[in-house]
Amino acid sequence: MSSTATALSGGFALPVLFDLGATFAFALSGALAAIKRHYDIVGVLALALVTGLGGGLIRDGLFLDVGPTPLLTNSRYLEAVVLAAVCGVVLGGRIHRFARLIVIVDALGLGAYAAFGVQKSLLAGLAPPAAILVGLVNAVGGGVLRDLLCREEPLLFKPGQFYFLIALAGAVVFLFCTVTLGWSANVSAIATVTLTFVTRMLTIAFNWRTAPVSSGSLFENDDPSPSPPAASGKN
Repeated sequence: MSSTATALSGGFALPVLFDLGATFAFALSGALAAIKRHYDIVGVLALALVTGLGGGLIRDGLFLDVGPTPLLTNSRYLEAVVLAAVCGVVLGGRIHRFARLIVIVDALGLGAYAAFGVQKSLLAGLAPPAAILVGLVNAVGGGVLRDLLCREEPLLFKPGQFYFLIALAGAVVFLFCTVTLGWSANVSAIATVTLTFVTRMLTIAFNWRTAPVSSGSLFENDDPSPSPPAASGKN
């Protein structure tokens, strides 16, 4: 048995309640995007479905070709999507009261889904670079599909709070911990989720953002430190 297979033996499984909670949070962001654009109920449900399950569907259907995905064979995922759409419609503007919780679940899900995508890819025999790609798609694919269906440039392509880079870091860390260090999948996943969660929350707290490449700087802070006061003295 290879070192990779040994490290991944037993596998890392997302806790069911967390998986459903993250699916709900992602789907809710899709539902809110549809409501903001004044879509009807079909549009709300469609964007909730694509955002909540899109990354996993691409992972299992396009990259890994594993047959019927658990996202569809287990009805609880679809129920979570429908519930998210209903909450978006019923609560409307009051959703902002739960914004902090949604951000926390999203930050946890970012690393967890990146790690899960990498793990499934390695077990399917994909090379490490391909596994990183699948991990990224698993983490952020739903959001990209949401933006494309809304005929907008994906937010990942615009200056923002390191969302894509954090997912990439999570995929690389999980791969490094399992393949290079030989850690178990569960320990590697904990390290990955911890790193991505802390980094994501820091970027939000301090508003660290990427900048357009044309500006000559890859990163920027919307709240830069003030310049020192001009020297004063007697003439």
